[in-house]
Amino acid sequence: MKLVVFDVDGTLVDSQHHIHGAMAAAFEGAGLDPLPRETVLQIVGLSLPVAVARLAPDHDAAIQARIVEGYRAAFMQARMVQAAPLYPGAVECLDSLAARDDILLALATGKSRRGVAAMIEAHGLGGRFVSMQTADDHPSKPHPGMLLTALADGGVDASDAVMVGDTSFDMEMARAAGMAGFGVAWGYHAPAALCASGAALVAADFMDLGQALARWAS
Repeated sequence: MKLVVFDVDGTLVDSQHHIHGAMAAAFEGAGLDPLPRETVLQIVGLSLPVAVARLAPDHDAAIQARIVEGYRAAFMQARMVQAAPLYPGAVECLDSLAARDDILLALATGKSRRGVAAMIEAHGLGGRFVSMQTADDHPSKPHPGMLLTALADGGVDASDAVMVGDTSFDMEMARAAGMAGFGVAWGYHAPAALCASGAALVAADFMDLGQALARWAS
């Protein structure tokens, strides 16, 4: 068996508007000026407290905690209004992989368990993943804990697994777990950053990704 582990935000789901809007609301709620979209998107994939510490390094723990709670509340409100959309081709790629007898699918994300459950329900993705690893149970990426647990859940060796993600944190996590890392060009970190972080390839779209994964699994 082979295991394909997907990141969520920036890889399967285009959540940039929810993320930036929630972070802007959180900063404003803490009495701070909101940050530019590109600055915020660079921390997507990290666990929320780690991300906030990077975005507000000059502020104390109390202010950072206020930003974290403000972000959670604002993101939940935005999600209730409208779920962030899947990228074009995501469902088709997942279905094609899930239909194979030799491939298992998993998730490894900086989102919370509740956030992942809401995303899966909103897009009807239940039953596709043998393992769903979230920020609630592991250190932040690029620590390999999420991937090591996914490997154990799937009963797969690291040499038979690949991490698919849009950030350098995903590629660094894959390297730390002894896995291959496949980058995607449509997410929040530039292809050059993915390659510099160890990506074996950077897929242009989901069709390209699906073909690359089929070659890798054969």
